[in-house]
Amino acid sequence: MTHVFQRQIHDTLPRAAKGDGIYIIDSDGKRYLDASGGAAVSCLGHSDPDVIQAIKDQVDSLAFAHTGFFSSQPAEELAGLLAAKAPDGIDMVYFMSGGSEAVEAALKMARQYFLEIGEPSRGKIIARRQSYHGNTLGALATGGNALRREPFEPLLIEVSHIVPCYAYRYRLDGETDEEYAIRAADELEAEIQRLGPDTVCAFVAETVVGATAGVVPPSPGYFKRIREICDRHGVLLILDEVMCGMGRTGTTFACEQDGVTPDIVCIAKGLGAGYQPIGAALVTQRVFRAFSEGSGFFQHGHTYMGHPTACAGALAVQRKIETAGLLDAVRTQGALLDELLHERLGNHANIGDIRGRGLFRGVELVADRASKEPFDPALKLNARIKKHAMDRGLICYPGGGTADGARGDHVLLAPPFIIDGQQVRDLVGLLGDAIDAALNDAC
Repeated sequence: MTHVFQRQIHDTLPRAAKGDGIYIIDSDGKRYLDASGGAAVSCLGHSDPDVIQAIKDQVDSLAFAHTGFFSSQPAEELAGLLAAKAPDGIDMVYFMSGGSEAVEAALKMARQYFLEIGEPSRGKIIARRQSYHGNTLGALATGGNALRREPFEPLLIEVSHIVPCYAYRYRLDGETDEEYAIRAADELEAEIQRLGPDTVCAFVAETVVGATAGVVPPSPGYFKRIREICDRHGVLLILDEVMCGMGRTGTTFACEQDGVTPDIVCIAKGLGAGYQPIGAALVTQRVFRAFSEGSGFFQHGHTYMGHPTACAGALAVQRKIETAGLLDAVRTQGALLDELLHERLGNHANIGDIRGRGLFRGVELVADRASKEPFDPALKLNARIKKHAMDRGLICYPGGGTADGARGDHVLLAPPFIIDGQQVRDLVGLLGDAIDAALNDAC
């Protein structure tokens, strides 16, 4: 008997009892290799002694102080570290307790920014289909995850959605990656013109799409074109790096690899590595100045924002990533993971695409490789893969609706940055076996 209201009400879940590096151990002593970091969260694994000690030390000193009355040393130091690592121009950090909160804050920042500079007609948001930006109502409305949106449509604000940058599904035969990138980006230009340039306040996108489409990196040149379009029309660019940021793709911010600076960038997950709940929206000095020289007040806030203990934990996480050289490890082990995935699954009859950056990888399954036809959703292939993986002691993050919101299956991989070469090999072997077993069940 449990009184916990679980997400999957009729599932009997194992009880996590202990962490050991990249493994979680349940109450029966079974070990699970965490190949997805939960949901791309646990970038340092589950037992880092330095992070744990930093949290203990902070609690001994001061567990909580409300930001309506105080700042705190951990918040000040963490904000300084993030501003120093952020793309040029991003300088101020607004702390929250998670990714949905960070996106929600960014949307409100964008709207209030235009009020502060005297452009009150700008209130429309443009985002992309096959995206995910969180589960609060504003973030859910902005996201393009059809399955998650559907039950709550009557509650959602109106947001325009353009096509994703998803080369595997949408690049034409004979079209180069660069040509495709421009064509996909120009959908934003067309939508701004349709809505009226003086009514649009922001375009929101995941730098590397995460759970909805299964780790889809942008085609080369896409975000540079997006940045040009936003600048031309005075639209703010909000990049959601809640899942793909904080080193997951091999650089602290994923957008570094695309050569662009957003006006606002949202982070969470790997920021605190799961040791404490924390997220943040980082803004350029230009955006911040509109507030500081205007009303001097952002009409938004939550009780636990800037939580000293959460900031202390995240500060220790980010320092560990730097001192241990873990961005190099992400690039090295990410390359090995990509190589081994292609070796094990690259010629598989039901694997359509293997993609990603760093230790952020996606595997898309198809019923037919030539036509890219997805499996029938009734087969629940992604759920079968998850079950067979868990049976084998592997945690991965399968998802459905990959291709169009209703059809398609993928597996998302985001192992801790501390994973070693042998563990990468174990991961790929277990995943390959789980996929084969799930396909045998389904077919």
